Amino acid sequence: MSRPAPATRDAYRVFDRLPTRWRDNDVYGHMNNAVFYEFVDTAVNNWIIASKTLIIPNGPVIGLVVSSDCKFNASLGYPDPVDAGIRVATVGRSSVRYEVGLFRGDAPAAAAEAGFTHVYVDAQSRRPVPLPVEFATALRGLAN
Repeated sequence: MSRPAPATRDAYRVFDRLPTRWRDNDVYGHMNNAVFYEFVDTAVNNWIIASKTLIIPNGPVIGLVVSSDCKFNASLGYPDPVDAGIRVATVGRSSVRYEVGLFRGDAPAAAAEAGFTHVYVDAQSRRPVPLPVEFATALRGLAN
C-alpha cells in the first residue's frame, strides 16, 4: 500500500513559526512524538488567542480535545524551527476539527500532518455549548 504524498504549504490557511528546544529531541536525535502534539496544540491556541474571539484561559467557553491523530512523514528536531500550518476541516454546532501541518523551517512538504477535534463547552458545567458567533466566523475563515 503506497502512502499519499505529504501535504504542502498551500493546503493550510495560516502559519505560526515555533522554535524548537534542545529538550524536544529524544535519545535518537529527533523530536519526541509527544512534542509534535505540543506544537499542534500551541499553534491552534496561538491562533485562537490572536483571533480575540475567545478568552483563553479563563473565559466562559473552553475547548476540550475529544480526538486526535498524527501522520509522521519525516523527523523534526532542534535546532530547526517548525512552521505550523493551520486549517479547519469541519465547523459544527459546538465542535471544530483542526488540521495542522508541521514543516521543518521553510520545507515545502509537511513532516507531520495532525488533526484534532475540540468540543467547546461551558467552562463551569463542562457541557457542550454552541460556538460563539464571532469565533465561528473566524473559524470559517480557516476552512478549506
